[in-house]
Amino acid sequence: MIPLSRRRLRVWLGIVVAGAVLSLTGTGCSNTMDHSGDSVSDGTAGSKTTTLDVDRAREKAKAVSSQIYELINIRTGKVTEPGPSIATCDQDPEHLYKTVHPWSVYDVSESELKAGFERLKKGLPGKGWKIVQYGPNKSKDKTLELTADSETEPFSVNVELWVSSPTAGHEKDPKILVNVVSGCWRAPKGADLNTQY
Repeated sequence: MIPLSRRRLRVWLGIVVAGAVLSLTGTGCSNTMDHSGDSVSDGTAGSKTTTLDVDRAREKAKAVSSQIYELINIRTGKVTEPGPSIATCDQDPEHLYKTVHPWSVYDVSESELKAGFERLKKGLPGKGWKIVQYGPNKSKDKTLELTADSETEPFSVNVELWVSSPTAGHEKDPKILVNVVSGCWRAPKGADLNTQY
């Protein structure tokens, strides 16, 4: 992963933490969609969670990230390497978990990043995503940000465009930051989430 300035590192860590607790339309732990596997009530009225092996959940998160990458469509840029990890859900940390996949596209011009961000915004609705938030965020830098919920899978994505601007000043490391987060899955019987990452 490329190094981040101290100011940006705090924001980046905030994105990861915020992404891990997103409870957006259709994707919160109490609202997880039932698409495959055994459906079991998680104790919340009208909600069910899908039982899914952790490795399979990671594969789903990778597939969502790949779709986002395809929509951004910046082939000449570099992409950070770490794959999806898991985080337990507060409702039942011994049995419920979500996938979290933060990554970024970088090492290209700011104009390419802006074009990629715009392609993503335009392309998401046609791929089954509903944009629920778009515009400058509440940070001091007023970074352009979008958040979208999948209408077919229990996933949300938060994306930020880090480029130079009057509010952010000169950006030393321009990039597009992406954070893919799932709703809660139920671990298969006997699975120990404490041994997962």
